[in-house]
Amino acid sequence: MRIERAVDAYLRHVSLERGLSEHTQEAYRRDLAVYAEWLAERGVADTSGVTTAMVAEFAAERASAHPPPASSSLARLQSSVRGLHRYLVREGTETEDPSGRLRPPKAARRLPKALTVTQIEELLDAAGPAPGDDVPAEPAAVRDRALLELLYATGARVSEVVQLDVDDLAHGDVVRVRGKGDKERIVPVGSYARAAVDAYLTRVRPALAARGHSSPRLFLGVRGAPLSRQSAWLVIQQAAERAGLEAHVSPHTFRHSFATHLLQGGADVRVVQELLGHASVATTQIYTHVSVEALRDVYATSHPRAR
Repeated sequence: MRIERAVDAYLRHVSLERGLSEHTQEAYRRDLAVYAEWLAERGVADTSGVTTAMVAEFAAERASAHPPPASSSLARLQSSVRGLHRYLVREGTETEDPSGRLRPPKAARRLPKALTVTQIEELLDAAGPAPGDDVPAEPAAVRDRALLELLYATGARVSEVVQLDVDDLAHGDVVRVRGKGDKERIVPVGSYARAAVDAYLTRVRPALAARGHSSPRLFLGVRGAPLSRQSAWLVIQQAAERAGLEAHVSPHTFRHSFATHLLQGGADVRVVQELLGHASVATTQIYTHVSVEALRDVYATSHPRAR
């Protein structure tokens, strides 16, 4: 099969049958475009002409590029190539997988950065006043407070929160979240977040919705259209600047802080796994290392014979 046709067929497969997000699909498309161009430069136009040595050479060249790619980017690139060739074998287009011996690079194990509870509170206050505060607030500030409260209360990804519909909050103290692969999970919502969201729904969202086209999305922009992931990111950055936080703050910072604070409070790692929507508990267990680091800090500063 021609390389271009094979790539197109594989991308349709990951879109229609595997239900991957548009962001992931676009990453696969970019990776395989690089791969197809590399093969074309070597005169390989058909998938039957790809050999194990070629795949290994391609991986080695990408790994030694300048500037060197991040290990996560290199791992994703290799995953895209392996996925393409495995797909062709499964479909019967090819009989052998030339990428079978390809081994992904080991990613550097970095502990996620979490804010303290005090820093989270400062960040929330910088976004907008709490529902009970007798302080006049701009409509956007009421919405922004609700957005950040919900991010911290649920540990959801920012892409999951901006995709929430109003009906997803119709069950009182829980929210229905749609995660990767369109998998659904139910996550509790604490009283602080619920109060902030209720204030936004009653005082701000009706006016925003009137400017748009009756979108069911929970969070709306100033023109009534659904709030984008990029706009949510900007809300967080602006709140962090107003709060004077020196640490880098991103949407994932709320997710890291959510998991870390739950574990520090005694939550079982399996429960945290379910709340975060992780397929494997191994992904969640990285947060247990964060908690251990916090214990070491407390021990070093508190025990009379720690040093």
